[in-house]
Amino acid sequence: MRLFGFAFVLTMLIGCASTGKFNSTNLTNVELSQANFRVIATNVYGEASSHYLLGLSFAQGGETQTAALISLGGDRLLYKVALENLWRNFEQTYGNVEGRSLALVNVRFDSDALNVLIFYTRPKISVRADVIEFVE
Repeated sequence: MRLFGFAFVLTMLIGCASTGKFNSTNLTNVELSQANFRVIATNVYGEASSHYLLGLSFAQGGETQTAALISLGGDRLLYKVALENLWRNFEQTYGNVEGRSLALVNVRFDSDALNVLIFYTRPKISVRADVIEFVE
């Protein structure tokens, strides 16, 4: 019985785990009080999720945490994928972003976690923002 307990603890320690707190260390101050920008799009949306067996996910606000044994798919870098999907959705409607002076404003992150007992878990991150373009 002790061997089973040890094997279980060892398996839990080497399984899949991720914390989804998004700590941005980049800070850019832009003066938006003048008429040097225009709003291109509002409520542009992107999301990302992962799927796991034998685990749990917890979500609160813009943060998600997951501890699981078996990954079934999806990317572990949920914030990165959600932002990439946001820009992809923007490009489908408003064209290519290359060469344009664009910025995300009013960025909002949200998270969700679906748990089916401890057998299946799906953490999901969504990001919504407005896009502005700077003009001369």
